[in-house]
Amino acid sequence: MIIDENPIEKEAMEYFHRGERAEGLKIQDEFVNALREAIKTQDHCSCKKPCKYHGKCLECVAIHRAHQEHLPNCFQPMVNKKIEILSQLTEHTMVKNLK
Repeated sequence: MIIDENPIEKEAMEYFHRGERAEGLKIQDEFVNALREAIKTQDHCSCKKPCKYHGKCLECVAIHRAHQEHLPNCFQPMVNKKIEILSQLTEHTMVKNLK
């Protein structure tokens, strides 16, 4: 199962954005049910680093929330993508300054 940019969850968000909460929740439940089934047989964790919490999202996210030093590896591409969009507002000068 692909979690990142999952089409079912993206469809649910379209309904939420339109104010159709009940339909959004219904579709979101489809995503969660598919995820629960996939977890039984598939490695859904996108983290490439060896970790004893690999595939244990609840524990991993709680640990990162607790120490608040950095984001879980699986969140970093999503956040970087958002930062890149914001960086475009200043012609990527922030990114250039980081180098």
